[in-house]
Amino acid sequence: MRFILGMLACAMTAGMPAQVLAQTQAQAPVVDAGYDALVTLNEDLRQYMLPGFTAGVVMDSGARIGDVYADDLMARKLAGLAAFEARLSALPVKSWSRAGQADYLAVKSILNGYRFNLEVLRPWKRDPGFYLDPLMAVAFAEVTKSDADIAKLRTRLRAVPPLLASARGNLTEVAGDFADLALHNLENSDGVNHYHPYRTVPPAGIIGWYDDLLARARTSRPDLVDDVLAARNAVVAFRDWLRADRARMSAPGGVGAARYDWYIRHVRMIPLTGDEMVTLAEREHERMTAALVLLRHRNRNLPQLTLSQSAAEQAAKIASTDAAVRRFLKDENIVTIPGDVGDLGSNTPYIERPGGPNFWEQIQFRDPIPDHLHAVIPGHRFDAVLAERDTRPIRSAYSDGGRAEGWATYLEEALMIAGATRDRPRADEFIELFGIFRAARVPADINMQRNRWKVAEAVGYMRAKTPWLDEDVARVDAEIYLRRPPGYGIAYTIGKLQMDALLADRASQLGEAFNLKDFHDQFLAAGRLPIALVRYEMTGAEDEVALFWNTPPIPPAD
Repeated sequence: MRFILGMLACAMTAGMPAQVLAQTQAQAPVVDAGYDALVTLNEDLRQYMLPGFTAGVVMDSGARIGDVYADDLMARKLAGLAAFEARLSALPVKSWSRAGQADYLAVKSILNGYRFNLEVLRPWKRDPGFYLDPLMAVAFAEVTKSDADIAKLRTRLRAVPPLLASARGNLTEVAGDFADLALHNLENSDGVNHYHPYRTVPPAGIIGWYDDLLARARTSRPDLVDDVLAARNAVVAFRDWLRADRARMSAPGGVGAARYDWYIRHVRMIPLTGDEMVTLAEREHERMTAALVLLRHRNRNLPQLTLSQSAAEQAAKIASTDAAVRRFLKDENIVTIPGDVGDLGSNTPYIERPGGPNFWEQIQFRDPIPDHLHAVIPGHRFDAVLAERDTRPIRSAYSDGGRAEGWATYLEEALMIAGATRDRPRADEFIELFGIFRAARVPADINMQRNRWKVAEAVGYMRAKTPWLDEDVARVDAEIYLRRPPGYGIAYTIGKLQMDALLADRASQLGEAFNLKDFHDQFLAAGRLPIALVRYEMTGAEDEVALFWNTPPIPPAD
């Protein structure tokens, strides 16, 4: 049967255009002997970890409303991972195709991520924000929806007090930075608010949003008031407990240097150490800062671009940018955009702030193209459309941050060089500004995780290295890179450098036969695996994946 399936696949793909052939081959089922056992293991593992955690390879690791977090449950989860590791190691992976081996290593990274989460990160013990993260979404809820929606909201509201009560019992090893960030977020708007419902004056943090929900309930759903009040009072009591116990919350926030390097290699599957990434990022920062100086000289006689003054003006800029980008992608044979991919929106809503636009808005409200390439098309939102169409059992559920951010960041400068901004030369300056900020994140991420810098030091470093960078954007970024599974702050610049290297590898390998559109289509068709795994699948080069087959024990704390 497997032989027949292979023969049918060959017959069906004969004569197809190169990019369609690549997509068809990448979506075809893997037929290696024993592969079905890997699929079953992957499904069993994900189910086993519920309730509790998403994989360490994704950014979100917050609590879930209604779930229970306790030491005995987590200890049982940790102990049970050994059986999955034994099942994985028993598979005959060395005889598999490159696609099958890439899937195997992807599942291995998920398993390693779960172990690291349960053994090292332990956010249910160390991070008050773990319990606070899901509470904002509850407070954002509309109170004018159907009775069924209100019933769901009521259930979620009633889960808030027990969740926070359990948190107070669980949080016995709190990091000082985590406590300070939690207190700040309870009482202050984060100053970015991009995914919050719009308010002329943003509510003051999580407590402020529960006040906002309470006011709306009193006006439109008085029957919800008692439940909102109970949830709000639980949040306030949690804030008061944090304040009272802050002095004892002195654990380090980062994982330490040795554990960070272990995580980068065996979960993120990036073939670099922390020291190597800092060196690369500092060089990128120097290169892009020099490029910005040269571009400003080149453009010195051109008028400065001005900020949009209304939502309508910004919407018009986005619409014209989207049309120009799609035309460029098609006319210049950059990447295949299926004909049914419609409007993908925008990543930065138009917001009028009393203090003026933040870092992202300073750029986006002048020229949307840098962020459109990165976050809309052919970046994140287009990438997500393709991911939703992926039917493969392992790759359809896998999304590596280094792959997602590496692809999106690569697109900025790569498509600038390819000609996407030839009619808007001042946009080139903004693309370099984006790259400068992303490069500054790498030392900030690594030094926080190594416990060399506190959040305030990381914020100060990024602001000193990045023109226009404001306190709020820098603090929100620093919080993400310290509190989430390690390595997200490095994903942009390091992932971009991995993309550059893969482009060079493939172009050298194919010579005159290299085609940029085929390269991009083949890369996207591989799914959102770590870039090192995609490189192995595309080129056959084994030097990077050789680092991932054997997983040593997690090192002791520094």
